[in-house]
Amino acid sequence: LGWDFLPPGSERYEYDGKIFAGYKDSPMFWEKGSEPKKINWYAGKQYDDCFGAAHEVLDNFDEQFPHWKGRGFEIVGFVWWQGDKDRYSKAYAERYELNLVKLIQELRKEFKAKDASFVMATLGQTDKDNCKGNEKLILDGMMNVGKTDKVSTVYSHPLSKGGASNSHYGGNAETYMNIGEAMGKAMVELNENRTIDVRRLEGPEP
Repeated sequence: LGWDFLPPGSERYEYDGKIFAGYKDSPMFWEKGSEPKKINWYAGKQYDDCFGAAHEVLDNFDEQFPHWKGRGFEIVGFVWWQGDKDRYSKAYAERYELNLVKLIQELRKEFKAKDASFVMATLGQTDKDNCKGNEKLILDGMMNVGKTDKVSTVYSHPLSKGGASNSHYGGNAETYMNIGEAMGKAMVELNENRTIDVRRLEGPEP
């Protein structure tokens, strides 16, 4: 979130004598007072690639989903399960909460879904009672943001069956099922009072 998925509008900042990239900057960081030498990647590229692909589908909804032609769509929520790469950098871990808030704001604005709910899950290996350092910074950031309006955080440690985020939890399907189900329930709870246009679900009028 501090580099690959850095949200649009994020600015450069100084940390420990280095300048860290803002959105579209390259490289990841450079010494203060020096000129940055670009690499074949930039801050936020994965954000652009990922959500650019989503736009390609949604902007051609009738073509992509001909069986739902004319019904349109409504984005009522986003889910986010990430944080592994940020835990290897104190600079990123310390800004995780700030970047997370920015991500939610930008996604709601970009997809014209200002009231969309947002559900995130913590890293499965992070035990809230025994974590420290960068992992604690990321966990605390998620928990803090999860207390805000229309946002919920799933504490996933009790749901994980072992392994860690950097090894994809050993490929254990039960871990993914447990956490996915918990995130789904959290999303339902956030949206339980939302009014849905039933006519849209039934399709266009003749």
